[in-house]
Amino acid sequence: MAPPNAETLAQEVEKIDLKHLAREKGRYTVFPETKYEEIAEFEHKDPGHRADAKKSSLYDNAEKIFDLTPQIGTEVHGLQLNKLTEQQKDDLALLVAERGVVFFRKQDINVYEGIELGKHYGPLHIHNTFGHPPELPEIHVVYFDTKTPKQYFKNLSAGDGWHSDVSYEKQPPGLTLLKIDLLPGETGGDTMWLSGYSAYDRLSPALKKFVEGLEAVHTGQMQVDEANKAGHAVRRQHWESTHPVVRVHPVTGWKSLYIQPGFTKRIVGLTKRESDAVLRFLFNHIETGHDFQVRFKWEEDSVAVWDNRVTAHNAIFDYLDVGSRHGFRVTPQAEKPYYDVNGKSKHESDLAKAGQKQ
Repeated sequence: MAPPNAETLAQEVEKIDLKHLAREKGRYTVFPETKYEEIAEFEHKDPGHRADAKKSSLYDNAEKIFDLTPQIGTEVHGLQLNKLTEQQKDDLALLVAERGVVFFRKQDINVYEGIELGKHYGPLHIHNTFGHPPELPEIHVVYFDTKTPKQYFKNLSAGDGWHSDVSYEKQPPGLTLLKIDLLPGETGGDTMWLSGYSAYDRLSPALKKFVEGLEAVHTGQMQVDEANKAGHAVRRQHWESTHPVVRVHPVTGWKSLYIQPGFTKRIVGLTKRESDAVLRFLFNHIETGHDFQVRFKWEEDSVAVWDNRVTAHNAIFDYLDVGSRHGFRVTPQAEKPYYDVNGKSKHESDLAKAGQKQ
């Protein structure tokens, strides 16, 4: 008779070690011809609503939690993401909603545990065109090395890389996690994030009033064109959505600027010249907003957990002549972006909170 754990052991043997695969093979993603139904609309119930306002389950158990900048970015030491309690998962949702992005170093979490953690925060997104690891369509692979074709970056500047993941979906991602487990060397491959809350707050009162009434078209056409050119499948037929330029986070109630050059293409109701002018200003505003950005220097096996609803990020490709960078992303979807006239400014909320402490 086989031992009781034989089936479990067999499953463990079959599991893929993505870090090892990247070291041994380099590019390992597959591009099956699988087609999917359009993503059905769903009611998103944010776990942050269940969180303890003090986030005690995190602060009482971590070795150290500290902010990296005043506006965005917090680092947590002494907690393993694959061992979080249900309350800690909920409290993490609130912390990420408030701080935009939270970083963890020396993490043991593997891709299968990442998938399970991601499911706590929403249905997992399967990318419309990109490759994925064998049998793991929910995983978005990050891999670039010295063999990466340079022409992809030939006509792009570093500022063009700012984006919120797949914002062209009807219900784009919320809390998202990325583990980087392979780096090109001692330096290179940092990632930057910006706060959509502060990007909104830094606008003048007149411009805030103007953009709050606008909607913008987000499109994944560029990714579809790349897939068609490469002969890869386009898995669904929907890759364009219209979202408010200013959205409100369902848990914090704070207003966030929701545009970025990666996928935001035009503003509804404006002429092309008007739209181009407004977007050019707003893109420049977020690209040069160094007072509401954070730059994270990765170590191997670090994890970033961020809220795609209220941030944009930009991977820095300064290592393509140096070495390889690899990681995997898990991308839970959230609610359809909305604007709420009763939404608040984070800056005003912070001032009110500070006044209460005095």
